[in-house]
Amino acid sequence: MQWTKKGERPPKKFKVQKSASKLIATIFWDSEGVLLIDYLPKESTMNGQYYANLLAQAREAVVQKRRGKLSRGVLFLQDNASVHTARVSRQALKDTGFGN
Repeated sequence: MQWTKKGERPPKKFKVQKSASKLIATIFWDSEGVLLIDYLPKESTMNGQYYANLLAQAREAVVQKRRGKLSRGVLFLQDNASVHTARVSRQALKDTGFGN
């Protein structure tokens, strides 16, 4: 229902269509360009273990694409999303050499 002036017709309602499904991408990059892009599979949830696996893939991408950069040190920036602060993710940061 909607308030209208006397004798005025309410605005036409449009049919609601189901939107396209979400596509979640995680992208790792540095000053030289993109290192890794991962697309979360449909019907999956990003969690600490999934993110920890991505960190291992990102490390491998650094090793393959930026030879010597790991030994010089990598500054890794992320926010406080729950998958970033999960215990398994924090351990993966240490294991990959990205964390302190």
